This record gives sequence, structure tokens and C-alpha cells, in this order.
Amino acid sequence: MNALEELTESFSRLPGIGKKSAGRMTNFLLRADPAFVERFAGQIATLQQKIRPCSVCGAWTEHDPCPICTDSTRDRTVLCVVEQPQDVPTIDSSPEYHGLFHVLGGVISPLDGVGPDQLRIGELVARVRDEHIQEVILATNPTVEGDTTALYIQRVLQDCGCTVTRLASGLPVGGDLEYIDKLTLARSFRGRTKI
Repeated sequence: MNALEELTESFSRLPGIGKKSAGRMTNFLLRADPAFVERFAGQIATLQQKIRPCSVCGAWTEHDPCPICTDSTRDRTVLCVVEQPQDVPTIDSSPEYHGLFHVLGGVISPLDGVGPDQLRIGELVARVRDEHIQEVILATNPTVEGDTTALYIQRVLQDCGCTVTRLASGLPVGGDLEYIDKLTLARSFRGRTKI
């Protein structure tokens, strides 16, 4: 295997990148400005040395604690619980949310050997008690594992004196009913609101 094939193979291991896209990326880099390629390679080489989980919330950060945890303008009584660090910027980009975050590091999945002890649930309970959190918003994915994790957390936090809520799920804006799956439709009916 030559260098071109090796790099294409490496790119194809990235999530969402197939062989054709990996080949296009490799060919782009061959034609790109050498200074860009060198800077890009350096960024990849030092990524894991520079970026680490925040010691407070678990989000990816270059400075510990992260800018979200140290931002005094955020609502420090609300905590949004997500599965992975990459979920934090997605929710933080919404103008609707101004609270803090807590990253679990996964979901409960007995088939994969992941139980509550492998997640940051103990840290979550400690934060809720120590930081006087009034509302915990569960933003796990609407999957069997995400729902199981949300229910487990709700049970664990029931005596902590905070309100536990879950993000709504259902029909997407601009969606067409004929293409909606049965589970999404069922969630939409259960989560309907008065207008």
C-alpha cells in the first residue's frame, strides 16, 4: 500500500466518510498549498495533547475549566445533560439555552457492557447537590439507550430537590407526515402542546 492509499484508508475510518470522499480529501491535499497541508497536519498531530475534557462538565476544552463553566453570565441553576462532548456546541448554539452542561460520556447500554458506573452519573448527582441546581434538562438522544439513561437519571435525582425535564421530541419543522416513522409520530402525539 502506498502513501496515497494509506492516507485514503485513514480518512475513510472517520465517521461519515466513505472511500470516495476519503479519496477526494486525499487528492485535495495533494493539490493544496503546502503551508496549509503542513498547518493541517500539525493541528491533527497536536489535537489530543491540546484538547481534553473539562474537569467540571466533561466538554472538550483547551483551557480547564472550560469557557462555559467559567462564564459568570450563564444561568447556574440549570444543567443540561448530554451524552457526548460534541453535543455541547450543538445545544449551546441555540439562543434558547443559557445554562450549564454535564457530559455523561455515553449512555447505559447493557449489550455493549456499559452500565451507570461507567458514566459520569455520580458526578452529576454531586453537581446537582453542591451547585444547588434547580432544573436538570435531559438531552440524551431519543433512542432506547438514551431513553433508558434518561429514566435512570430521573430516578437517581428524584430526591435531590430539583426539577428534571426532558427535551421534547417529535415532528421536525418542515417535515412531511408521510415520511415520519411510527415512533416519532407516537412521540409527537404524547408530547403535543396546547396552542
